[in-house]
Order: sequence, then C-alpha cells, then structure tokens
Amino acid sequence: MPRVTKQEHRMADGRELIYFDDADTRLGPERSADLRPLEPRPETPVMRQDPLTGEWISIAEARQNRVFLPPSDQDPLAPATPANPSEIPDNYDVVVFENRSPSFGPAMSDGYSDEQLTSIGIGRSLPAIGRCEVVCFSPESFGSFGSLTESRARTIIEAWADRTAALSALPGVREVFPFENRGEAIGVTLHHPHGQIYSYPYITPRTQLLLDSIDHFDGDLFASILELESASERVVLRGEHWIAFVPYAARWPIEVHMLPLRHVPDFAATTDEERDELATLYLRLLRGIDALYKTPTPYIAAWHQAPTDVGRDTVRLMLQLTSPRRSKDKLKYLAGSESAMGAWIGDVVPEVAAAAIRDAIAKANS
Repeated sequence: MPRVTKQEHRMADGRELIYFDDADTRLGPERSADLRPLEPRPETPVMRQDPLTGEWISIAEARQNRVFLPPSDQDPLAPATPANPSEIPDNYDVVVFENRSPSFGPAMSDGYSDEQLTSIGIGRSLPAIGRCEVVCFSPESFGSFGSLTESRARTIIEAWADRTAALSALPGVREVFPFENRGEAIGVTLHHPHGQIYSYPYITPRTQLLLDSIDHFDGDLFASILELESASERVVLRGEHWIAFVPYAARWPIEVHMLPLRHVPDFAATTDEERDELATLYLRLLRGIDALYKTPTPYIAAWHQAPTDVGRDTVRLMLQLTSPRRSKDKLKYLAGSESAMGAWIGDVVPEVAAAAIRDAIAKANS
C-alpha cells in the first residue's frame, strides 16, 4: 500500500524544512530550493523565572515582527510565487519547518538539571533552548483541518509522529507539544490552515500538575478516567482504538478529550492502525464542532504527550480540544477567578454540551 513519504531540505537561512507527501499525492518528487536573501536568524530568547510560582517565562521579542493577518496573495505559508516569496519554496501536501521567530531556540544544549529548573531565586534567567516548528496542513490559504481529506489528515498525523520522535531525541528537550490555534477569537495571526509544535527545555506547569495527580492517585489514573467516561453520557465518539468525550469537570463551554484505549505515551508510539482510525475520527469530531453553529468555531486543539524522560508509563497521549464559544454570539472570557486565581467556573453543564456535540457530529457527518 502507498504510504506517506518524507523529504528533508534546508531553507536559505539554514532552518530545516520537511515535506510530507500524501499516500495518494499528485506531486512529483522534485522540490525547488529556497533562494531568498534572508537575514540571520534571531538570537535565542531568554527565559526568566517567576519566583512566586517557579514558572519560566520565555521573553521572545522577535515574535513582535511576525506577520499579522496578511492578504491571501501575501500568505507566508502558501507555495512561493514571484510575487509572494513565501517561507515554502515549492508546492506541497504537508510541510513542516522551523519557525523564523521562535519562542524556544534555535540554540540547543545538553539541557538543564532539575535543580537549575526548580530552584527559586530572584532575577534568575536561562537561555530558552528548544525548537518551535510550523506544520502547514494544506497549500490552500483558507480552510481548516476539518475540511481536509482523510488522506491529508493521515499525512498530518504521520508528520506529528515523525516530528515527536525527532524532537524528543534532541538534546535538552523535555516535552514535545503539537497544537493548533484556529480562529481570530483565539488570537491567530494567519488564516492559513496550520498548527505548531513546541519543544520545551522543561516540563510545562500543566504536565507537572498531571504528574503530581498521578503520584497521588491510587491506581492507573488514565485507565480509571476511561472507565468512568466510557460508561457515561458524555461520550461523543467511539472507535476501536480511540474514544472522545466531554470531561466530567469541563472548564470550557466546548471541551472534548480524545484518548487512545490502550496506553500510548505519544504520537511516535502509535500504530498504523491507530493513526488510520484517528484520521477518520478526528475529522468527524472537528466537523461536528464546526456544525454546532452557523459560523466556524474557534478552538485550540492541544495534543498532550508524556515528557521525554519521565512519566512514559503513566502519562497517556490525549487531545484536549477547547473553545471559548458559549453560544452563537457569545464567548467566555477569563475573568478574575480564572485568570488571577486559576479557580474555574463552568458555564455549561458537561452532559448538556456532550449532547449538543453528538447531535452536531451526526448532522455534519450524515
């Protein structure tokens, strides 16, 4: 059977650029070189420690220069033309490249010790080593993941798995995070359908809280969650290898978690069969989320994975899809309790949200 193929190239400033061709691609194997006269890459950002929480904040001022909602004929993620010397020198199905203005990297090192990362001090800083990559889902300037073909969705999943393995092996990387921001209400700066992958030099605060919960739970936390959720009225999709549900304690008006039914720490550890089914189910889910209202739904699709060096046997790969949309014309804004104190108040009963999402999935995929 034809499979997704991969080609590795370099951009004019030395950044890595990788083409992933669909199994049923119509593209030839040749790719043009990037011949643009590019300026040197920005310096690696510095991350500063907040002594009140111990968290690390990357100060990446080069991000101020990134393009903001350009017209389609100046889309930096479209295949390059003489009038639009974009980031991608040739046509493509899916392409991954190093971000020109990253929050982490491009410098790498052997990494930081736990003492360096967890000690609390005043005025502490470290280089924000790591890598940030952009994943372009399509050469088209408009659309969404949900509007892709199943073959294209499968290519993107293959790219996520490939990059998870490669980035996890880089020196100093502790966690790899694929995600997609969709919609201006979320804060996207490009309409082009795309996602990103961050490779952090530390374990993120959210994942550290998860590791703490696992340590304090008597048993297999994710297996127990699946036992509860799979028998509940909050299930919205179910397959042979994956299940999707509105979580029991959902924070957002729209929130869906999707997990593999067996323990899988990250995309790199999934089988071909699991990736095949995920391509189908994920498209069904996203099309249903868009069918909730007459206009497209803004969302963040966050793929949580186990850290590279701890929790491999206990942290399971999980999608957390969230949207602030609480009705057709209203958004949930994080007010004082959520923003300042981290004490969430849910606006929609999870069981009610699940019923609406199930109906929308059925409508969108009928």
